Amino acid sequence: MEASIVDLISFNNSKFYLKRDDLLSREFSGNKARKFYYYLQNDFPNIKKIISHGSSQSNAMYSLSVLTKMRGWEFDYFVDHIPSYLKDNPHGNYFYALKNGMNIICGDLPKEFKSDELFIPEGGRVDKSEFGIKILAEEINSFMQDQIFDIFLPSGTGTTALFLQAHLNVKVYTTPCVGDESYLKKQFLELNSNIKEHPTILNLDKKYHFGKLYREFFEIWIELKKQTNIEFDLLYDPKGWLTMLKHKDKLKNPILYIHQGGLIGNESMLKRYNRKFNENY
Repeated sequence: MEASIVDLISFNNSKFYLKRDDLLSREFSGNKARKFYYYLQNDFPNIKKIISHGSSQSNAMYSLSVLTKMRGWEFDYFVDHIPSYLKDNPHGNYFYALKNGMNIICGDLPKEFKSDELFIPEGGRVDKSEFGIKILAEEINSFMQDQIFDIFLPSGTGTTALFLQAHLNVKVYTTPCVGDESYLKKQFLELNSNIKEHPTILNLDKKYHFGKLYREFFEIWIELKKQTNIEFDLLYDPKGWLTMLKHKDKLKNPILYIHQGGLIGNESMLKRYNRKFNENY
């Protein structure tokens, strides 16, 4: 995996550095490429199947379908339910993961796994993720050289932010997108019990529910694309940018924002936004 580039962009008359992990590859890009890189680079002679779970439009689900296809493994993915609209109109991560050979199963995870099965928790929150995220940190250190930056990225499980902080000597800032601050802190603690080594969490005043559609999210996403000519993820990046801009005065150093990919998921998110707000973007 070649190092992703860093762009200098301008947004709302301010300069930001952008780590372009979205350009690693369309098939295997962003933070999921970093999280699952360990499974691509190491031998698993006895493994024939990966088992995971989460939502039916998960970025991790799609990335795991790419990984298992590349490795010639089977892939069983467990969900609580599949929306009827998605069943009738397959699109986005769901469609492409099925195309890659994913077996999607509505129901509970098995309580035990066979010796030839490998279980990867939802969103890739596993210690093996550190392998690829450490490489990302090395790329960032190489870019920064002797200059101090503030690193910012939005979080789901917070795995990327946590391991970045472990391998960087500058502050890593993040904001919770899947749950609230207490949820994110719990995720951190399950991988590292030393809270002094955790990233700094920033919040917005308004409470947002993961996966719900908000006009301000759509508006900043459109404005980012208009001003930077770069497409961001519609699920995490809008809250990430709104939070970073709100706390910009606290970030005293040049800001390096991590673009974590997830753009295939925009196909389904755009359909939802266009239906909700009667827009045709």
